[in-house]
Amino acid sequence: MEPVRLGREAESVSSQLDNIITSEVIHLGKHYDEARIPDEMRRNFDVYDRISALSIDLGSFEDNVGSLANAGIAGVIVQESGLVYLSGTSGGTLPMNDDADRIKHGIAGAQDAADVLITRLHWALSCGGEGDLNDVLYTVKALGMVVTPGGGVTSAGPPVTNGFSFRWQSVFGGPKSDYAENGVDPGGFAGIHARSAIGGFDGRFSIEPEIIVAVPPSLTRDIIMNRGWVFPLPPVMLEKVKSQRG
Repeated sequence: MEPVRLGREAESVSSQLDNIITSEVIHLGKHYDEARIPDEMRRNFDVYDRISALSIDLGSFEDNVGSLANAGIAGVIVQESGLVYLSGTSGGTLPMNDDADRIKHGIAGAQDAADVLITRLHWALSCGGEGDLNDVLYTVKALGMVVTPGGGVTSAGPPVTNGFSFRWQSVFGGPKSDYAENGVDPGGFAGIHARSAIGGFDGRFSIEPEIIVAVPPSLTRDIIMNRGWVFPLPPVMLEKVKSQRG
């Protein structure tokens, strides 16, 4: 029997997968390095290199780490299991319809929202010195709530939310990232996630996405023991973290 020959595109994808599997494992920090995930699926790049290349500004401690006093909701909740829940943030300034330019506006707003949540996650993981974005093992679930007044008059929900999902993949790795070739990101798949994208909401913005990620339980335990499970920080914990930073 003649051996089965792969087409050029299939051979390219197979080669990229081989590169991911055989690439040298780099050290991204104590928590990530000790996490129980397959070596073949470990990220092989520094997340902050991609953040820099994508011109995402993470800002300063002073601008991003504040007090929980008088807050109505939390921005982030850290669970001892390793799950990290982020509240949503709005993106864009216009409601969505089927107009191509309007959808482009929504996609850009969704990308901006991804940058906001990436920044928030960075400070939630790192403000006490426990970890950082390199400790994200994988992304669990995203929800995109798209402003489309009139109910089912448009199907803009999924394409607009793609702006959020694909930006997230560009940072953490995924088939739709800016770094993917033939649907394979040589950096891995830590950014791809389960997702719901729904419309029908009223509002003076375009989209509100939220997301859940997984980090090593050793990291969430360190965070909780040092400064609690909520971000922004309770006032007493904010003062503690500031004093630790010197």
